[in-house]
Amino acid sequence: MAPRFAAVDVIRTKRDRGELSGDQIDWVVDAYTRGEVAEEQMSALAMAILLNGMTRAETSRWTTAMIDSGSRLDFTDLPRPSVDKHSTGGVGDKVTLPLAPLVAACGAAVPQLSGRGLGHTGGTLDKLESIPGWRASLTLPEIRRQLSDVGAVVCAATGDLAPADRKLYALRDVTSTVEAVPLIASSIMSKKIAEGTSALVLDVKTGSGAFMKELGQSLELARAMVDLGTDAGVRTVAVVTDMSTPLGRTAGNALEVRESVEVLAGGGPADLVELTLVLAREMLAAVGLDAVDPADALADGRAMDAWRRMVAAQGGDPDAALPVARHTSEVLAEADGVLDVDALAVGVAAWRLGAGRSRRDEAVQAGAGVELHAVRGDVVRRGQRLMTLHTDTPERFEWAGQALEGGWSIGGPADRPPLVHARITA
Repeated sequence: MAPRFAAVDVIRTKRDRGELSGDQIDWVVDAYTRGEVAEEQMSALAMAILLNGMTRAETSRWTTAMIDSGSRLDFTDLPRPSVDKHSTGGVGDKVTLPLAPLVAACGAAVPQLSGRGLGHTGGTLDKLESIPGWRASLTLPEIRRQLSDVGAVVCAATGDLAPADRKLYALRDVTSTVEAVPLIASSIMSKKIAEGTSALVLDVKTGSGAFMKELGQSLELARAMVDLGTDAGVRTVAVVTDMSTPLGRTAGNALEVRESVEVLAGGGPADLVELTLVLAREMLAAVGLDAVDPADALADGRAMDAWRRMVAAQGGDPDAALPVARHTSEVLAEADGVLDVDALAVGVAAWRLGAGRSRRDEAVQAGAGVELHAVRGDVVRRGQRLMTLHTDTPERFEWAGQALEGGWSIGGPADRPPLVHARITA
């Protein structure tokens, strides 16, 4: 049977700034996934999309085609309304850990299918795997049972969700087309829509430690993803939040789990608590539970109870001691003044200490990372401890220290930007 389209014609249409038809998009995504469209042809199409963009209709159809390359989950029969959260990633962004049990404690079901870290942004699964016994891989029946019993699950995505995205993402990574907003938006949203939740809240980061470093880019991505969710019938809202300086006071797997538990216990850094509550209120409102105040669930221990049940349901011991790195090194203030700390520098330092990976198959150190004793805007004194670096391999200290060079300074006022820059709705 002859192919319905020729790849070269699809490439030419987008190269010449034309709009791809729905049939062209369906065909090229399916044919590429099956190996009928060559890698060099999809590379050319991805570059044409990067340079010439896509309309909302094109991006929506592209996302649907990626979803249709695999299976869709369905949680409509759960006894609770389902809502998910996705973050575009940052430094110290451990919000999923306190957020999922908090929202579950308030009456919603949170199926949080997460991933592992690559580069300077940490992965949620890497953080949770620092808890002794905890396992990331669950079957679909186990996911459904945990959502019914506990209300929250954080686990690895099943392999048959949007398989086209896995293949296309690997190609974009080696062809310098990762930055194409339509492809970023469809990559994220194809997986999230395929997860089958009725509502979705997006935390789109902006600043030096984020994937999108300029506010305008972050707003563009947030709008594109909200439009995609809306077109797919998923109630979607995005908040654009600051990532110019680390979130909270830790970057590293077990360090971030420890800080998350502090939040669930009613403490924790003010910015981390604030963002957790902002996102929780958005998630609850999206499924009609906005009469519930998540701050109450933090204060009265319900969120902590949900956390303990969530961890235990996946084989983890919520009472077990978390891993601690064997070696530490301190960074001291060199003068009196007001501290400024850059998110990217801290993230790269944590990665170099062993908290992150440079290849997908690389192991991470559970105890490695950076602990901040002062944050942007704090007044510090000469000799004061600013950071503690943690690692099992002390030869990494020099490499991590190089990442921090120029990444913090002491001088005049260093006002922290607002935590939430914008809210985007349909």
